[in-house]
Amino acid sequence: MNAEFILEFDKIKEIWSDFALTESAKKKIKEEVPELSESRLLTKLRETTQARLLIEKGGNPPLVSLAGIGEYLGIAQKGDCLSCTQLEETGQALVAVMRLKNYLSRGKQYDIPLAYYEENLNDLEEVKDIIQMQIRNGRVDDMASKLLEMLRRDMERTKERMKEKAEAVMRANKECMSDSFSTVRNGHLCIPVKKEYKFKISGTVIDKSSTGNTLFMEPSAVTKYHEELQSLMIDEENEERRILYELTVMVADNSEIIEEDMRVMEKLDYIFSKGKLSLQYDGTEPQINTERFILLKEARHPLMDKEVCVPLQFEIGKEREGEKINGVVITGPNTGGKTVAIKTVALNAMMAQCGLHVSCMEAQICMNSNFLCDIGDGQNLSENLSTFSAHITNVLDILHKVNRDSLVIMDELGSGTDPTEGMGIAIAILEELKKSGALFLVTTHYPEVKQYAEKEQGIINARMTFDRESLRPLYRMIIGEAGESCAFYIARRLGMPDGMLRTAAAAAYGTESPYGLPEGNMRKEEAAQDNVSLRKEYAPKIRKKKIVHRGEEIPQFHLGDSVMVYPEKKIGIVCVPANEKGVLRVQMPGKKIWINHKRVKLHVAAGELYPEDYDFSILFDTVENRKLRHQMERKYVEGEQITLE
Repeated sequence: MNAEFILEFDKIKEIWSDFALTESAKKKIKEEVPELSESRLLTKLRETTQARLLIEKGGNPPLVSLAGIGEYLGIAQKGDCLSCTQLEETGQALVAVMRLKNYLSRGKQYDIPLAYYEENLNDLEEVKDIIQMQIRNGRVDDMASKLLEMLRRDMERTKERMKEKAEAVMRANKECMSDSFSTVRNGHLCIPVKKEYKFKISGTVIDKSSTGNTLFMEPSAVTKYHEELQSLMIDEENEERRILYELTVMVADNSEIIEEDMRVMEKLDYIFSKGKLSLQYDGTEPQINTERFILLKEARHPLMDKEVCVPLQFEIGKEREGEKINGVVITGPNTGGKTVAIKTVALNAMMAQCGLHVSCMEAQICMNSNFLCDIGDGQNLSENLSTFSAHITNVLDILHKVNRDSLVIMDELGSGTDPTEGMGIAIAILEELKKSGALFLVTTHYPEVKQYAEKEQGIINARMTFDRESLRPLYRMIIGEAGESCAFYIARRLGMPDGMLRTAAAAAYGTESPYGLPEGNMRKEEAAQDNVSLRKEYAPKIRKKKIVHRGEEIPQFHLGDSVMVYPEKKIGIVCVPANEKGVLRVQMPGKKIWINHKRVKLHVAAGELYPEDYDFSILFDTVENRKLRHQMERKYVEGEQITLE
């Protein structure tokens, strides 16, 4: 069965997706699956933590949806002309790049590595300014060119003259008018003339009223101005088209840079969405291990109200009294929180393995090759899967797929059939899970299963607490103790006679049953089949990260070294050597950048390029700084200071 659906990770994704703005990030969230590479997972978790820190210190990042920008770039690259709206939205995207660049630049002061994505953004300030100056409110602005400004001024003047001429004709022929104001019909300025005075007014009939009693005529005195206006409008359209083509070409010429900006923004949108989600449920970065143990402190189900949810203390895979515990059998009364508890563990583990923070105060979570679930509590299973046959089919599917790197949760183990047979099947399932070496959590009401867990190595009981006075569950788990259903106790408190209770107890526990079916009740064929091992299906393997010694990781760069910067393969000069985090500053043509040492390779050492006492301020200082430095070497200059870039 779909573990994501059973554990309600799909609901987590819906909330997570709401925090993303770009379609690319939303798609990535929808397709997110547990990470199997330890190195990539640790990177994802660091990004989530850094994103949350930046949000906490600098507020939400100024990201936008970027809807349609990719399409607009494609149009420009094909040589077609972008519309005013498309150019304006492209300009707004560049504004967003500039704002995000400034946001990340401010974030550098907190020494958060994620902020250094700022170096990968190019706001194309000149392109942005030109678009904003020439396109406003969905149209080409009057000031886009001197010619356009002149044409639109002449058009307004011509319209005023047309109106004056029309009003003069109406004043001179008041008795012929059916109304006191002119109107525009089919692009012509018309006056309302009574039908019977048609031939008294010199002009052209453009339209008529629905009754036919009023004719809308363009006076002859207006016609010549109309022709002049049409000519001006054609010139205006041509000039607008020229401006739009020029802006489109400018966008096309910078399309590669804009596309890279969009990719960086989409990536950051995805990363920051994880940080926002963490803030939403007050998450914590988990510690990841490949040693097959889980430790949760103050764990909560992230979809439950924090104020009413009882925190869960849980551990599995650790040694307990010299015995490593891989399985936990949880018992307790109905509605006591057993199902919520196992879901909380598995859901937090899945979230962690997708690079998300977990809803715990502290968490150590192992990587799992797969998440295998069988929950028949009616919460997430459709009705047709609540039968015993469907339950067993699902269990067998789990047993085919399970391996030592699996995390398995099963609810109401062995339920849905005869209690005696169900108990035997439950113990047989536990035996198979134990053999697999997987981590597993199961819930049950069978006392025989509790006894089995108590005796078997590698398995431990746990119980959900119950208040006998109020007859209400307390939703707390105690590991190391077996629980009880409390059915007899509750029945007695509610008034069931002792005679009935004694009959019930004798029927339930009157004779002891072995763990499983007696050999005498098994046919030879069944006994032989019992010796056949389950066919195992392939499961992906976890890839551990390579351990690298920090002292060997950071090469030494010196002031003045000529270096090759990748992936651009451009030559720069080291102006600030690498710090303890491996970040150095390089003088590139026209700018200085901070860059990780992994993207830099020594080209020519400084000793081969410059004399031993070479003054590097000639390369890296401004002219003003050098002059001021020489002055201050001779004497103190009050009120002056040297500003370092």
